[in-house]
Amino acid sequence: MRRRPDRSPDRPSRPSGPRRTRAPLAPRHRFRIVVPLVLLAFVASVLLVEGYTTRGFAGDQEGRGGRPATGVPRSIADGGPVVDTTNDHLRTYRTPDKTVVLTFDDGPDPTWTPRIQAVLDRYGTPGTFFVTGQQTARYPDVLRRVVRSGHEIGVHTFSHPDLTTRSASDVDRELSLTQLALAGAAGIHSSLMRMPYSSTPSALDAPEWSLARSLGEKGYVLAFIDQDTNDWRRPGAREIADAATPAAGRGAVVLLHDAGGDRSQTVEALETLIPRLQAQGYRFTTIADLVGTDTLTSPVDTADLWSGRIFVAAVTVSATAVTAVSALLLVVGSLVLARCVLLIVLARHHARRRRPDSGGHRPVTRPVSVVIPACNERLCIPKTLRSLAASDHPVEVIVVDDGSRDGTADLAESLALENVTVVRQPNGGKPAALNTGVLRASHDLVVMLDADTVFAPSTVGRLVQPFADPRVGAVAGNAKVGNRRRLLGRWQHIEYVMGFNLDRRMYDLLHCMPTIPGAVGAFRAEALRDAGMVSADTLAEDTDLTMALHRAGWEIRYVPDALAWTEAPSSLRELWRQRYRWSYGTMQAAWKHRHALLERGPAGRFGRLGLPLLTVFQIFTPLLAPLIDILALYGLVFGNPLTTVLAWCGVLAVQAVCAAYAFHLDGERLRPLWALPLQQVVYRQVMYLVLTQACLTAINGYRLPWQRLKRSGDVALPPRPSTRRT
Repeated sequence: MRRRPDRSPDRPSRPSGPRRTRAPLAPRHRFRIVVPLVLLAFVASVLLVEGYTTRGFAGDQEGRGGRPATGVPRSIADGGPVVDTTNDHLRTYRTPDKTVVLTFDDGPDPTWTPRIQAVLDRYGTPGTFFVTGQQTARYPDVLRRVVRSGHEIGVHTFSHPDLTTRSASDVDRELSLTQLALAGAAGIHSSLMRMPYSSTPSALDAPEWSLARSLGEKGYVLAFIDQDTNDWRRPGAREIADAATPAAGRGAVVLLHDAGGDRSQTVEALETLIPRLQAQGYRFTTIADLVGTDTLTSPVDTADLWSGRIFVAAVTVSATAVTAVSALLLVVGSLVLARCVLLIVLARHHARRRRPDSGGHRPVTRPVSVVIPACNERLCIPKTLRSLAASDHPVEVIVVDDGSRDGTADLAESLALENVTVVRQPNGGKPAALNTGVLRASHDLVVMLDADTVFAPSTVGRLVQPFADPRVGAVAGNAKVGNRRRLLGRWQHIEYVMGFNLDRRMYDLLHCMPTIPGAVGAFRAEALRDAGMVSADTLAEDTDLTMALHRAGWEIRYVPDALAWTEAPSSLRELWRQRYRWSYGTMQAAWKHRHALLERGPAGRFGRLGLPLLTVFQIFTPLLAPLIDILALYGLVFGNPLTTVLAWCGVLAVQAVCAAYAFHLDGERLRPLWALPLQQVVYRQVMYLVLTQACLTAINGYRLPWQRLKRSGDVALPPRPSTRRT
């Protein structure tokens, strides 16, 4: 074994070794952790508000309990359209002859309610608007204008359900939320109500009558109808006006609609109906006038007013946010499906290619220099060096000890392995260590690997074959998880096979590889010099270097059977730190090389294809992927649990098919895929938090220090069930 003195180049490099550097501004660090959690909590909160106010809990939508059904009294069935059962009285009120009450259901609507109100105001005609709480909360200004014009307001529930099919608690919620919306929008409460899907008193059945008695006990006066115009069918303005005209001078409570669709025919019908009835001597009034009172609404106190305003604001924000979340979910779902289809199609094509690795040239047999940057890698370095010593390709191994304090360099020397050189230098970071090794390399082909990585005997030989093509400047190998016995290791094993290596097959075909993994990559020394060597500008020096090689005009290949086993983080804390660094470093590299979007040749191809794919599939999609799980929980609580479970399983099935095919291509056993469901749930949340934190770090300009992971040395070469070359 040879030992060379330190002759590292005098090149500035940001410290990125094992120094325990704390973030200089702890509050800013906490800010980057708190914000992702706040965003998740916000999304969960708006979904909770929207679900509770519009759907209710899944278990609430059952048959009504409570008061048993009784027969409808004759006095009610044969009575007038206004029913008052408050204070244990049974009273009905008829509409006097030559008197009409115009009622409008399902509003307010921002388009049609103002037009209907304008017609009523022009003719000095009062109207009774039975509003839903949901529409009121969405369009409070519309309701306020109706109230200021002196029109009557009644309750039509919050979300327009059939109350006879709802539980008592669900009915109470519908009423209380509607009163909250009225208080917030117009500062009023109303004791006038029309049940959804009700018609005339004579059409009441036993359950509806039981419900009517219950509502009367709560203080509501119920309004039914005499004449239904069926304007929601849009039969034509003349037909609507004719249906609203009472026969033989009688009075009537008339049902119309100011929301729920195109109500232009209703507006036109009013222009005909009101002058017609006025010419016939009819007068227009309100339900309160029929009952014999000035009003059925009352102002609210200050506490109820502000409670209502807060509620209206919350519903407005929730409705807007849910619309946005739903749109984003559609985008994410489409991207996930498109990505899986694209990966499978391109990976299949990649695996079935028959061209040899050397591209038709003579095999590469010349010696190769292997550079290993090492800093406090005592636990890992022996396995790494012994695996290289067993290589079936001639290699020169250069271990660059980057200021280790645990005796890494001494241990490497004590192994006394042939063709292994140890170079010591003060801690300058991984990029500086790699550059030192490259400058000391004796051969024009350089393989780089991490000190915790183990090569198969055939890895180096297979990795360098594409260099027979003089256009190739670098080659990516197939990095695998070497410590996969625990659950977290299995999750990362799935991710490496399904995500990283399947992605690389796609990028290889498209000639836009964004990253040569630091665990297993090979480079032409000339290409490294053209790219400016390994830069310390970003935390993802491998991604930065790969992009620089594209911009220098070199081709980059992927060899899936050049296998390397690396040590993955063994705890969620370590995983977080690693992915945080990767995510932030990838963003740094993409920003650094953004000008590739405007360049020509290989650089332009990478810029216009590789950078967008990287942004969409490694940043945008993982950032939004937790929406799948959040909306699944939403569906379980507020929707149909069976449908929700089937939809979530459908997404999982797509992922499982993609993963199984990736495992097949890599010759891996399928047994670890039992952990895929949990991996999908946990990883989505971890990646969301990591990516959000990385984005915030990039936005506020904080320079993230290097954070070295703890090593266990627990890396082993698993038995290969298949020797298929792909």
